[in-house]
Amino acid sequence: MSDSLEKQMIAEFNVPVEMRDGIVLRANIYRPNQEGKWPVLLHRHPYNKDNPPVSFGLYDISRAVRQGYVVIVQDTRGRFASEGEWELISTSRHEASDTYETIRWASTLPYSSGEVGLFGESYSAFVQWAGMLQNPQELKAATPSFSWSDPFDGLMYRGGALELGFLAYWQLGMYLDTLTRLYSDEQERAAALAQLISDIDQLKKAIKALPLKNFAPFARNKVAPLILEHFERGMDQAYVDALSLKGKYDKITVPALNIAGWYDIFLQGTIENFLQMRNKGGSPEARQSKLVIGPWMHLDHSHQAGDINFGLAANSSVVDLVGLQLRWFDHFLKGKDNGIIGEAPVKLFVMGENVWRDEYEWPLARTIYTPYYLHSQGHANTLQGDGVLSTIMPGQEAADHYTYDPLNPVITKGGSIMMPPDFGSGAFDQREIESRDDVLVYTTPVLEEDIEVTGPVKVKLWASSSASDTDFVARLVDVHPDGYAQNLTDGIIRARYRNAAKGEAPSLIEPGKAYLYEIDLWSTSNLFKKGHRIRLDITSSNFPRWDRNPNTGKNFGEDQAEDVVIARQTIFHDAEHPSSIILPIIPRR
Repeated sequence: MSDSLEKQMIAEFNVPVEMRDGIVLRANIYRPNQEGKWPVLLHRHPYNKDNPPVSFGLYDISRAVRQGYVVIVQDTRGRFASEGEWELISTSRHEASDTYETIRWASTLPYSSGEVGLFGESYSAFVQWAGMLQNPQELKAATPSFSWSDPFDGLMYRGGALELGFLAYWQLGMYLDTLTRLYSDEQERAAALAQLISDIDQLKKAIKALPLKNFAPFARNKVAPLILEHFERGMDQAYVDALSLKGKYDKITVPALNIAGWYDIFLQGTIENFLQMRNKGGSPEARQSKLVIGPWMHLDHSHQAGDINFGLAANSSVVDLVGLQLRWFDHFLKGKDNGIIGEAPVKLFVMGENVWRDEYEWPLARTIYTPYYLHSQGHANTLQGDGVLSTIMPGQEAADHYTYDPLNPVITKGGSIMMPPDFGSGAFDQREIESRDDVLVYTTPVLEEDIEVTGPVKVKLWASSSASDTDFVARLVDVHPDGYAQNLTDGIIRARYRNAAKGEAPSLIEPGKAYLYEIDLWSTSNLFKKGHRIRLDITSSNFPRWDRNPNTGKNFGEDQAEDVVIARQTIFHDAEHPSSIILPIIPRR
């Protein structure tokens, strides 16, 4: 590479791109200061293209330019320098066409080789998928990172419960630019900004208010007019179709390098995107898609996740995710035979052991799915209870009971969340939560040998409730020799949506009747070391990550504080009702 390419870069700012409906979007362009034509790498997002930490994310713009690429970062429709109106549901219907038209425009620039790649994470990963569904012939590869697949599995809902924490905190974060657009009068804008600051300051307190439909970040219709439609539509798949990839992967012909984190809010969506592309992608290249999973949180790719330091090898800069993405683009945009296609399709980080490992499928072919059954003498409540987890089938055992009060929920502590600054994501000691009487705790004896758990984790829970609707939450925990209880992964199921995965309509439950609930805890990779213990926590809330179920069976979001019902929950674990957690055990010998 010549010295001039390494040392010089041209930057152009607020370059206009007109969409077919006349709306003008604006982009910053970074390119080599040298004669020639270069492939284009495009990043579209709603968080201000002039903000380097967000615009560059997992990327290094100068490194890409030095390696012979034009890099374009664009404000999406209705955000910052771009024209139009933004709202999650309505604008998402424009993202496909806007991405398509921007790709076509980028390919015709005088310094473009005509070939385009897409990069970015989170919302911009969704933007990539929306563009890929249009299959512009100029688009050759993409690297969607930390990306959802179906909005009802981690973006808006999870197991039928509202992703309240994420939607509230994220929505408030999006208001600043929206307020500037809404209020041309300086005095009005100042008043609205003061109210926003008050909302942010009071969020931790205000989020407890009922009814939920009056919650300030949702109820301020001028700022987020469509968020309240969730309360009327519920889990209406047609309503969010523009945000979903469900059933569409066969239409995508572009290969995708998918990047995920074990503590990311979109972990399962990223895994699902990879699996569907490998199995159903619309071209041989699409079926060459790959997956990387580190011990990362959303938008945090360091080696620290909450309390736990996973070692420098876990840091994205050490594993060189920038270099990996550039190798991906070098192959598909420049035709370089750099060996990346011959490498293992899955690279994952095994927590606990703290090592990277290449794998050739997901889930791993050598997995032994092993049920660990719940046991007790009817007193599994709290850390001091008699709950036991083992591979032995239960016999005739007394059921466990606890009371779930929606006005005194279990508070969120870590996990796959994005609720800064009030709630940290990642790994945190769960013992405070496990000391509550409304948390059942089941723990194995001290392990006599290492046990690796890598893959999808599910809980099969036999339970009844005194209410006509309620929630059940399950959490997998690694208990260290000193008692530190490290959360790994969790999940929730709302009783009325217990059969949603089978395509059945929501239905209330019969109080006192035992039902089998399957709780999807998504996936993890962790080595439970010799001397550690495996633990399963069962409760009925994780608030404010997920909204509280008022236990009334009424329409979503309508219950006042005085309407809520305290539920008596019963967890069965006997020969007829063998409640268990299914762990994907990987043989170590």
